[in-house]
Amino acid sequence: MNTGSAYLTVSGIGVDVVYKDIKNLHIGVYPPAGRVRVAAPARLGDEAVRLAVVQRLPWIRKRTEQLRNAERQSEREMVTGESHYLWGERLRLDVVEATGRPSATVRGSRLRLSVAPGATAIQRQHLVETWYRAQLKAAIPALLEKWQPIVGRTVEKWTVRRMKTKWGSCNPESSHLSINLELAKKHPSCLEYIVAHEMTHLHERTHNEHFVALLDEYLPNWRALRDELNRAPLAHEEWTS
Repeated sequence: MNTGSAYLTVSGIGVDVVYKDIKNLHIGVYPPAGRVRVAAPARLGDEAVRLAVVQRLPWIRKRTEQLRNAERQSEREMVTGESHYLWGERLRLDVVEATGRPSATVRGSRLRLSVAPGATAIQRQHLVETWYRAQLKAAIPALLEKWQPIVGRTVEKWTVRRMKTKWGSCNPESSHLSINLELAKKHPSCLEYIVAHEMTHLHERTHNEHFVALLDEYLPNWRALRDELNRAPLAHEEWTS
């Protein structure tokens, strides 16, 4: 009888599996990027779960594409009154047209954008993204300083960039980390989880048992942090068998 959790790769798709005292197997696809999670009866083995996922691959891929498209459609208009987030805290946007250098500043629970008269939504968006990028660039060095001794590897280079389907990535050959710009909107613990996760890839490229064991050692509560990170206002769907 299986207990605990496992991580499987099925046709290139990562699958989180949790074995429980339940009768039926449930497959869920979660926002924002279509994370696949399986709740399986404890009597089943990994191969039975793998087969169930294979049988439902068309539905999983369709649902993943729906979630990714929904994310791309949620464009901001960048006008006063919109909600934006910094480190998990909600901020109300105030747009002020003024001469001088454009700027973004936080005042209490408000994000104040000072822009040139007639600035377009795209120009305002670029200003906010530049501001988010600065927040991450200020936060990441301290995390690397903390995690390099823990992981036992050195990050040679890191960048912040927009990423549609990943929170981060790692090139083990060059020791280069890429961090998703969107992480500036999440709780700081989520950024730390991604840094630790990607640095673990400096030891192990894939999400195999060795990778999971290492991450369990480095960051025992990583699953809770991952779930917090992937929580979003979009609904998810489940397939039960």
